[in-house]
Amino acid sequence: MSLRAFATAAALTFLALCHPLEAARSAVVPKGTPHRIVALVPSLVEDICAIGAARQLVGVSSATRDIPCAKGAAIVGDFSSVDVEKIVAIHADLVVAIPAQAHLLEPLRQAGVRLELLDDDSFASIYDDISALGRLTGRTSQAAALNKKLKAETARLIAGRRHFKRMPTVFVALGTGPIYTCGPTSYIAKLIALAGGTNAVTAMPGAYGEYSAEALLRLQPDAIVTDPAVGLDPVLGHEPWRSLRAVRSKRVFTLTDAALLERPGPRYNEGLRWLIERLTPLSN
Repeated sequence: MSLRAFATAAALTFLALCHPLEAARSAVVPKGTPHRIVALVPSLVEDICAIGAARQLVGVSSATRDIPCAKGAAIVGDFSSVDVEKIVAIHADLVVAIPAQAHLLEPLRQAGVRLELLDDDSFASIYDDISALGRLTGRTSQAAALNKKLKAETARLIAGRRHFKRMPTVFVALGTGPIYTCGPTSYIAKLIALAGGTNAVTAMPGAYGEYSAEALLRLQPDAIVTDPAVGLDPVLGHEPWRSLRAVRSKRVFTLTDAALLERPGPRYNEGLRWLIERLTPLSN
């Protein structure tokens, strides 16, 4: 069966099963804008939902299972793979992704599907992506209002930590075997700075990378931040962790929702608030 024939048959089956949902998703979409959007990165899915364009969302990656407004959308891949035939079958007229996924999307481009690659590596890209998605979905005013609200909340949170006497150093543990962390150019490092702290790693070739145990011992950060998926607790009794002052002083902070810190989306202020609450006792 040819790709076109397969796509047609699959599309008919999909629409027959999900017709009520799809009718709701395509309702009240401004004329001339994409009606059927696939978003392959969780932060972009959250942006789309936050500007009120969830009805246009018909496909997402498997990494979006924690996003309530994405439930019901077809799973069309993950960060490292894309089901091109499924995206064609659900008649997507726009796919939004990040530049690192470009090589996965070339077959879609050849099939005539519109692609938009949005950078989500930096703090500034949070606002840029919301604005871009506002234009793409016909919700520019909603996007502008959301950005204004987010910036105002950030300013309020920053003002609340103005009495910090020092900037605590924070090591972000993203992996233990090998040790993996973020560098000074990363989005997470920017969030730490906004919270009144300093990313403990001040030199690294990229935004994220491996880090040696010896270098970590020399750093002796004031605090360690991690998430449950890293599995840091079982190794805290081993080197280099047990020789860190932050560990001995019980200043290891574990996020319950890693996305608040690690996902550059519209919930970033929740992550910023979480950081400020934990750094405040260390700032005097």
